[in-house]
Amino acid sequence: MTSRETAEAARIEDAVLTRAAQAGEVGALGLLLERHRAGMRAVALSLLGPGPDTEDVMQDAALTALRRIGDVRDPGAVGPWLRMIVRNAARSLLRDAVPVRPVDEALHLPATQAGPEQWLEQSTLRDWVWEALEELSPALRLPLVLRHFTTSVTSYERIAGVCGIPVGTVRSRLSQGRAKLAAALAGTADATHGDTARRTRDSRTQARETLAAAESGHFGALLTERWSPEVALLRGGDRVGGGDLLVRAMDGDIAAGVRQRLVHAVAGRSVAVWEMDIVNPADDPGHCPPAVAWLMTLDGAGRVHRLRLFHPRPLQALERLPVL
Repeated sequence: MTSRETAEAARIEDAVLTRAAQAGEVGALGLLLERHRAGMRAVALSLLGPGPDTEDVMQDAALTALRRIGDVRDPGAVGPWLRMIVRNAARSLLRDAVPVRPVDEALHLPATQAGPEQWLEQSTLRDWVWEALEELSPALRLPLVLRHFTTSVTSYERIAGVCGIPVGTVRSRLSQGRAKLAAALAGTADATHGDTARRTRDSRTQARETLAAAESGHFGALLTERWSPEVALLRGGDRVGGGDLLVRAMDGDIAAGVRQRLVHAVAGRSVAVWEMDIVNPADDPGHCPPAVAWLMTLDGAGRVHRLRLFHPRPLQALERLPVL
């Protein structure tokens, strides 16, 4: 067989496995990752060198591939797609910035205007991933959700700030979480999975209704009706207040002319994240940082039980503002 024939045979086999994975076959993605592991590792090593960062990137890439395999429109080109995932994850780690989602027009992937909500609704395997995430302890689940399902709280430093733990502990929990997630994925492969897309659509609706209630002066009433009566605001791992503090803070911002606009939402059975842009009044552009993430733990009834607020983009230094 000539080299061209060998390459074509490999492309056909990749296409068969990719279509099977997109249809939800558990073992197909594993076979794809094994087939392309050497090439993926070579990309990671070329950018990061040997060490724990390369292992982290390889683990990240496997989870990203699992979440986004449904995005591949040319199944025979899955190898370059997997290597692109690794390359973007490694470059993101080097930049210490928000990870860049792999988009390669040559592979006919979705355009960049397809946002995170669209990724969530396109993947046939996401319900399975979320079902497995729910099997993890909260301490391991939250870092994985932030790392892989948000758009603004993905770096180790930001996850550490949200959770109130050192960066080294973030690395450790992500590593433990990925290992346990792999076992949970295997254990839930044949289970009935929830409808993650529906949960996220419902959560987006709830976010918009919450903001509308705040702007109309009914934020307190909405919290009383929909949130847990034991809701607590956390900073790191410490409780700093309850519903009364949340209402006072929100009412104060609304009175000052501050508004929030939903950018992204994601939700499982026990956790939900709303990422917001903040619009400050024209006469006080530095009133609040430009963005905030609402990181919510839900109780058994789906009500918000614990809330962390995190500003991924802090205010610019005052000296950068024009002096009037």
